[in-house]
Amino acid sequence: MYTFSQLLARNAVLGLLFCLVISSCSLFFLNKHFIQQQVEHQQVLTKLVARILPRGEIKDLTQILRTGFDYNLLTLSNAAGESLYHFTKAEQTFSLPLIVPDSHEFFLKQQNIKINFQLAADKGLLLIVKILLAILIATCIVIVIAGVLSTRRYKQFFASVSQQIKLDMSLFNPESKGETREDIFQIPALKQGIAEIKSLIEAQVAASTALEKEAYTDPLTQLNNRSRFIQYFESQLNQEGGENFGVLLITRCSELQTVNQIHGYHEGDNYIAKVAKIIAAALSSYPGAELFRLNSSDFASILPNVLLKEAEKFAQELTDKFNGYQQASDLDSVAYTGLVYFDQNKPLGELLALADTGISLAQTQGINAWFAQKDTDILKSASANYGNQNWRQEIDSVLENQRLSLFVQPIQPSSTNKVYGEVLARFLNANNEMLPTASFIAMAEKLDKIVAVDRLIVETAIGEISSKNLTEQSFGLNISSRSINDEHFLIWLERRLLREPAITSRLIFEISEYGLQQNIQSSKRFIDMVHRVGSRVTVEKFGVGLTSFKFFRDLKPDFIKMDSTYTRDIDEDKNNQYFLRLMVDLAHRLSISVLAESVESQEEKHALQKLFIDGYQGFYIGKPGKL
Repeated sequence: MYTFSQLLARNAVLGLLFCLVISSCSLFFLNKHFIQQQVEHQQVLTKLVARILPRGEIKDLTQILRTGFDYNLLTLSNAAGESLYHFTKAEQTFSLPLIVPDSHEFFLKQQNIKINFQLAADKGLLLIVKILLAILIATCIVIVIAGVLSTRRYKQFFASVSQQIKLDMSLFNPESKGETREDIFQIPALKQGIAEIKSLIEAQVAASTALEKEAYTDPLTQLNNRSRFIQYFESQLNQEGGENFGVLLITRCSELQTVNQIHGYHEGDNYIAKVAKIIAAALSSYPGAELFRLNSSDFASILPNVLLKEAEKFAQELTDKFNGYQQASDLDSVAYTGLVYFDQNKPLGELLALADTGISLAQTQGINAWFAQKDTDILKSASANYGNQNWRQEIDSVLENQRLSLFVQPIQPSSTNKVYGEVLARFLNANNEMLPTASFIAMAEKLDKIVAVDRLIVETAIGEISSKNLTEQSFGLNISSRSINDEHFLIWLERRLLREPAITSRLIFEISEYGLQQNIQSSKRFIDMVHRVGSRVTVEKFGVGLTSFKFFRDLKPDFIKMDSTYTRDIDEDKNNQYFLRLMVDLAHRLSISVLAESVESQEEKHALQKLFIDGYQGFYIGKPGKL
């Protein structure tokens, strides 16, 4: 406890420091004020001299200056240094040499006169000193009052504690009789302190638990995430006792991208949540089984101490449940599963790669199928190629037999703007079952088949538009970046478009912003060719790469389609509203129309209308239908 004198000394030091800081700041700014005042006064003197001297004498000038201003010093001399007038104030009421600046001297060449002056500042200084003195006195009073109140408060506190805690010396003497240790903990103040400490510990534990849950839990499905999966898998293999083996299953919702594009992101979330519930329900009959969400579309299931043959039954059960969900919903497929057996000798990275290969194989075998990647495949060192080989055969079969189905999703124009409908391709296997679109395109890119796929889509679209006499409508066709950089494809496309001038003028080719950036010269050559034959170009997924508008001014696209990250919940996102408003204004200055995709609600459409978007596409506007 501080004594009164200690408290007083401490507060006095703090108070003096406070006064010192205030005084220093005040004098610093006062000095700057005086300097500025003298500079401004020089301008006044210059004007007065220019106005008076040509018609009057030095005496008239000095009389006006002495009458209108208060000087400590005023001298006038000619260029040779001869004194014309000199005045110095005999007595100064108050002065601070370190604060008040020195006299100010300047020469007026036109009037041939040198003026040296110092304005009187004693009255202003005296006022400042009085104010600082008042602050010092007030601070001292506050110091004394604070010291008295602090001492009184400390004394009251310790007196209260001393009255409540009374320790019996019998606690330290086993032979004496008196209060027990339990009696001590019944003291009110001690009970309250223990309760507060307990409450604080519980709050810290709860906060730590919440942070851990947030770090290791997927917010949509409330399942453990990839970080927890790695942690759990390693602990499963390294635990003492037991045989430490089992089966790892990776289930991929391969239609997530399609669901998001066609039905909207909210439906995509519902789709993922439903798949998670299906897998969790199937796992409930396996003791110790765990389910994790690895990323947006992949789930990992661990069946500990289970052989691969039994896990295959579980995978088939999943397929049956997925088929039932597919029949009750508007989906081409639900999910595919790859299985791989694990034990302590197999690293996690290798297991994930094998399970991924299993998924690739399953996608070529049937809707919602599964495939077990067995140990013998690893020994042959060929398993990594099985998925690629099956996909190569499947893609070749689609291209050879032209098993392609085209859908179109409308883009609704605002006011009288003319837009188009986007053509969406769906690929079929030998059983006329839908192949996973995202996987098909990805594998076509990987296996260098995407140019042939683009040719098939363009050829099929032109054929159907012609056969169904749809030449009054406009259609958008997606083209990969690989194709626009392929010379043979460009030659073929130009010749094909020139043969169908009526249809060509109704085609709009969509290329992603990222794809255009890969090779600017090739992109410009492609766009120039498209414009030359009468078609148009859309830059889709615009805004992801934030390409400069100089780039688009050079390429001259007809439309830009904003990426869905900017249009989702646009009615609530002020930052995206500002960004879109800027993009629309710049695009319209370049005569480029702006489209918005993934419009899923009336609120989003209304917000986009206020931003002068030229067209809207999404689940709220319309679902894809047969071309």
